[in-house]
Amino acid sequence: MTLFSKKNAAVLLAGSAMSCLVAIPAHAQSADNAAAGEAEFQPTNEIVVIARKREERLLDVPIAITALGQEQLDDLGANDLSGVQGATPNVNVVQGRGSASSANFFIRGIGQPDALQTFDPAVGVYIDGVYLSRIQGALLNLYDVERVEVLRGPQGTLYGKNTIGGAVNIVSKKPDLDYMTGEASFTYGKYDETIAKGYISAPIAPGSVALSLAGLYDNRDGIVTDPATGKKYNDRNNLSFRGILRAQPSDAVEVLLSGDYTRQRNKLTLGCATTDLIGFDYNATFTGLTPFVIAPNSDCDNYDYEASTSFTGDEGQKLEHWGVSGTVNVELSDMLTLSSITAYRKLTPDLFIDIDATDTEVGDVFVGVNQKQFSQELQLKLDADRLAGVFGLYYLNEQITSQQTAWADNYLRYIGTPLEFIRTIEDDQELDSYAAFGQLTYDFTDKFSMTAGLRYTHEKKSYYRHTDALLSSAVFQTDILASSYTFPDDLPAPFNDIDSVSFDAWTPMVSASYKPTANTMIYASASRGFKSGGFNGRVNGLADVTLEVDGDTVVVPYFAPEKVWTYEVGAKGSWLDGRVNVSVAAFHSDYKDFQARVGGGNTGVTGGSFPVLNAGKLTIQGIEVEGSVKPSTPLTIMASVGYLNAKYDEFTDGRRAPAFSCNPTGNAVTCEPAFAPPLTARVGMDYTVPVGDDASLSFGGDMRFVDKHYLSVDNREGLEEDGYYLGNVYAEIDWGGYYLRGMVKNVTNSLYKTDGQEFSSVGNIQTVYFGDPRTWQVTAGFRF
Repeated sequence: MTLFSKKNAAVLLAGSAMSCLVAIPAHAQSADNAAAGEAEFQPTNEIVVIARKREERLLDVPIAITALGQEQLDDLGANDLSGVQGATPNVNVVQGRGSASSANFFIRGIGQPDALQTFDPAVGVYIDGVYLSRIQGALLNLYDVERVEVLRGPQGTLYGKNTIGGAVNIVSKKPDLDYMTGEASFTYGKYDETIAKGYISAPIAPGSVALSLAGLYDNRDGIVTDPATGKKYNDRNNLSFRGILRAQPSDAVEVLLSGDYTRQRNKLTLGCATTDLIGFDYNATFTGLTPFVIAPNSDCDNYDYEASTSFTGDEGQKLEHWGVSGTVNVELSDMLTLSSITAYRKLTPDLFIDIDATDTEVGDVFVGVNQKQFSQELQLKLDADRLAGVFGLYYLNEQITSQQTAWADNYLRYIGTPLEFIRTIEDDQELDSYAAFGQLTYDFTDKFSMTAGLRYTHEKKSYYRHTDALLSSAVFQTDILASSYTFPDDLPAPFNDIDSVSFDAWTPMVSASYKPTANTMIYASASRGFKSGGFNGRVNGLADVTLEVDGDTVVVPYFAPEKVWTYEVGAKGSWLDGRVNVSVAAFHSDYKDFQARVGGGNTGVTGGSFPVLNAGKLTIQGIEVEGSVKPSTPLTIMASVGYLNAKYDEFTDGRRAPAFSCNPTGNAVTCEPAFAPPLTARVGMDYTVPVGDDASLSFGGDMRFVDKHYLSVDNREGLEEDGYYLGNVYAEIDWGGYYLRGMVKNVTNSLYKTDGQEFSSVGNIQTVYFGDPRTWQVTAGFRF
């Protein structure tokens, strides 16, 4: 089937479902599973979300938002956050390049293409109101959640920096103050997959104090086999715990104390090389370099990749991620509620990554990070007769220490003899971020409302970096690249104090909504967002950030914030007692100072530079339609379509030319933005019927289409995904609180690329990563 016919089939499939008035795939069901399909169904007009920092019906929020409850996440087979992309249009979740724990969220084509700690995400991830600063460790397991809310479009007013693409809210289950509830399950599947989950909530002092505990063990053998050694890679080995203490000493006060811990012990995450590697051979006097070709010995059409690394022992990927938080809600009056959210989190990933993904040691990397963050947020919520809103103050301190070592033992040779090439990087970064915000909604009538908000953010980043590169052999040993990230005092301002830099941003929003009926709404909005600037953590020195700007040579050792204005119109509706639900959004976004991580020339020891540049302007516009329809008691049909039109209006690399494979002149305005598929579509169904008096039988599934898109900024050949279908099916029987469930994921066994890694300035490295092949699993569990 050609890509054109694939796309037409996807549009026809989703369009047929839409013709049945499908929409919001957000019947976020409760954990209490009733026997009959009618009892299980929760109408969309009853779903409550906290997208605007206060509880509201989903239908009353003038934002493009998808809400997924725990049962719907189970239907999607979503073991972790990557599963939400299956039910949300224009959302792509990429497992970080060579890392089993990173989650690169792309919403409407905007995300973070590099997991390095000096770069910030474009989509904010929040756990019970606590922001996660790093994408490392953000691929969270989902095992005790009330729901996941995916907000599309910039959320700069209420959520602040680094939500230029959107935000993801994970809302945990609160312990029940009056009743004991719980659930436990065991799953076994292909590749010896073993998942054990448990959750229990119990009142300690009925009516006032309760405690919940949850745990998860997730283990699976590797899906990639090295045919030369028989070793298996791309496995899972995760252990997680979470506990929440809830106290309500009076009707006006609620206290939530939460703690969570995650440990990962995975082997290497391997990709596949898509092109020949190119190394260099020194002559006898070290005055000349002769390139030579290293052909990869792997076939990317299967999951058998040969690998060779410089790592000693069976090194893999280790991570520990834990945090504690305290939330206090106090009702000051019938109209005012004061909330405080205090949190501390620590993240320590130690990651070994085989970047070149070949049986030759050209690019092997160790990245060790020690990150800790403290945050404090105060919110004053107003709920008067016609006026509602929230005012707040926010503070975040983040400290990151990183140590990186790169081996490239076959990249450089001396008269044919491989040289040991080791590069080390040590860096430290600290952030202090302050914000004040407010947003108010006024109901002029019962049908017409307007909302306006404004946020001011000030942040200061401090950075130190030192790098060395060592060449050695039996006859030669020297430090060829010793430099610290410091700059001459005579540089013009503001570069003479570049060890620290400050950024300020104003992020307003305004919207208007009209409700023809209680369960329908149309709205229009304009909002501004920004993604924080920072320091370049992948450069060798000033030469890598010396640009030609309007004919002048300028040193730009840091990159500025990325900014956006987004204009959106939409409509939401629910009819026939919630059996038919429709949500539509159309948007236009103008990005300025777009941050692009670009490559450099493959020049031996002086290569290896990958700076982030404020490369230009970007326009993204599109349409999103999502929905559900329940034509009969047992049947629910869900569908969604997302369309994107993303293009660069201005994109130049002032360091060099030629710069981009898509346009050798150095101006990449004709390139296609990465991770921005023009079309995503999904259709799914669930059929649930009662069996006897206390049992039910369910079966269903979904099919998802993702259009062709590039995996690198400069559209390199081999770093693109041609488009694919991905389908899941399941069946479940429930009786008396027990359940047995079977599921097959990727039923068509599609081979599809999820991410690409371009390190062209080191050996011409280009690596792609693939999603899982067809798998099956069987789950047995009970709930009470």
